[in-house]
Amino acid sequence: MAMKTERIQKSRGLGFFEKYLYIWVILCIFAGIILGKVAPGVAEYLDGLAVYVGEAPVVSIPIAICLFFMMYPIMVKIDFGEVIKAGKSGKPVFLTLFVNWAIKPFTMYAIALFFLGTAFYGLIGPEAVDHVKMPFGLDLPVGAVYGSGKVILADGMKVLEVPLWRSYLAGCILLGIAPCTAMVLVWGFLARGNDGLTLVMVAINSLTMLVLYGVLGGFLLGVGRLPVPWQALVLSIGIYVALPLVAGYISRKAIISSKGEEWFKEKFLHILTPVTIIALLVTLVLLFSFKGEVIIANPLTILWIAIPLFIQTNLIYWLGYGLARWLKLDYRDAAPAAMIGASNHFEVAIATATMLFGLSSGAALATVVGVLIEVPVMLMLVKICLKTTHWFRYEPAAA
Repeated sequence: MAMKTERIQKSRGLGFFEKYLYIWVILCIFAGIILGKVAPGVAEYLDGLAVYVGEAPVVSIPIAICLFFMMYPIMVKIDFGEVIKAGKSGKPVFLTLFVNWAIKPFTMYAIALFFLGTAFYGLIGPEAVDHVKMPFGLDLPVGAVYGSGKVILADGMKVLEVPLWRSYLAGCILLGIAPCTAMVLVWGFLARGNDGLTLVMVAINSLTMLVLYGVLGGFLLGVGRLPVPWQALVLSIGIYVALPLVAGYISRKAIISSKGEEWFKEKFLHILTPVTIIALLVTLVLLFSFKGEVIIANPLTILWIAIPLFIQTNLIYWLGYGLARWLKLDYRDAAPAAMIGASNHFEVAIATATMLFGLSSGAALATVVGVLIEVPVMLMLVKICLKTTHWFRYEPAAA
């Protein structure tokens, strides 16, 4: 029996920052471009604040600080006791793990390779190149070939010169292997999904990322003939995933022990709500302060990257949603399970692209495009979910 979708109450909508995220993203992009044009020395100085190994900047300190504050609010919400219990939930959890790690990385690679390496190859420019960081720990002479790149000197430092489309491909790969940002909690909430199960599925996939992110990233970057900086990849997981995870775990236990669980959930988490978004927006300003020249010279660049990302997001959503229906899941489990796969953990992708290839790389730009399309596309998918509740069993949440 078809059910009429209930109207979502305004009081249950997105918070101020989340509701207008696409506006803040656009404003920060313009702010970054203007900063790069008006005060290029500021962005270059900030990028120079890095931890160096030899002559290679390995970790950008400003970006590392921003990205820690992106990730910490996500990680502190993880209740490891609930994660263990969720393993018994069965179908929804295993569905998200299967789609996110066995299918999504490979469809992203195939779709991005086709569009960037074939369909849009002539539009991006066969001769267009990008300068990316030398892989951490690798010291090759100028003129040496590594993957599809060649070692050159730029501003007195060794960098790898790679085809620009391959740099964009690297960013798409990093998005494809980074599922389910914490924003999925918002999308699941708006779609009237099971909030508790959504949080648990996000937590489990975040923990799985510790194991599979580096493995899949290294494999797919290698297949794409891109530099595979294994040491930096492992380091990025440690800094941007493991460190905030440990900090979140320790601080969660300490705060609940001293203040109580109710204070933690009602007060502390409420204070943290805008922190991830603010840190993300600051990161965008820095990223676009470097890429402003490229965007102004070729404004269609964003479109070339956005098209494969848009197709991938919809493909994974419909695959997950279809499998959820085949598995006869309740709607409140099916909706967030499908959106967890469709969403990208752009915080981790941006962090990794910046660390592996550089703040000004095409790979970093591609991950930022992921942020641009995330909000409007996921809101579209929320509406699709709400219009198709009659496809599933539907048990409304208790009032």
